[in-house]
Amino acid sequence: MKHRILAIVALICAVGVFIAPSAIADDLTDVGTIAQSAIASLPAFVSANRQLSAIASQMQQQEAAQMKGAKNDAQRQQIQLAFSQRFNDKQNEILGPLLQRVQLALAAVSAKRKLSVVVDRHIVVYGGQDITTDVLNLVTGTQAIPPVTATPAPSPIGYVDQSVLDNGLPKVKAANEAFAKYAQQQRAIYAGKMQKATTSAEKQQISVEFNKVLADEQNTLLKPLVSKVRAITATIAEKKHLLVVVDKGDIVFGGTDITQDVRNGLNH
Repeated sequence: MKHRILAIVALICAVGVFIAPSAIADDLTDVGTIAQSAIASLPAFVSANRQLSAIASQMQQQEAAQMKGAKNDAQRQQIQLAFSQRFNDKQNEILGPLLQRVQLALAAVSAKRKLSVVVDRHIVVYGGQDITTDVLNLVTGTQAIPPVTATPAPSPIGYVDQSVLDNGLPKVKAANEAFAKYAQQQRAIYAGKMQKATTSAEKQQISVEFNKVLADEQNTLLKPLVSKVRAITATIAEKKHLLVVVDKGDIVFGGTDITQDVRNGLNH
């Protein structure tokens, strides 16, 4: 039986979800879905995350103790970076082997089912091949999972790494910084108003006004960028014959990365 993806409903801040007009009409037998929550609930992952939580708590105490001896911002930043790197190293040490086994299982199941992409099940309303059970069986098995040498076929599902756009584009960074500055100013203004309020109704009204002021400013600063990103994404998707474009966080395996294409379009 052919499966069909009818809709993908996840939304991301700037990119949104682009769905080509023909997406509903096309059969996508090469799209797999997986419940990542099921992977995270495996005893090995639960144990690893508990271990990391304990390590993080211990490191936070150590970092706080060292911060007391810091003489300036440069030293404080150095301490923060050092502890951040130490935790990342521990995270890679503990979770790395588990994540590698999951990736091998995903590749093996995808190759067997002839899938070009696997997405998180929570963004799929209907359709796709659910490979959760197959992947879980491989991950929890005792045998080694041989690597798949063949690369996935070109996928009609594209993705954009939103963090790259947020952190790597001057226009986006400037807009975020401008909004942060504006929010700080308004917070001080409305804090003064809140102190003068004498009733719960007045305080509630001030809170509503404050939230509206921030929402309006955010819309003013970011809406032009959002519209531009979506227009560029749609153009690239059409050129590459993509049916759907989602955020990278929703792609588990495979997919077509158009992040750099979108970034290049925004820089022109």
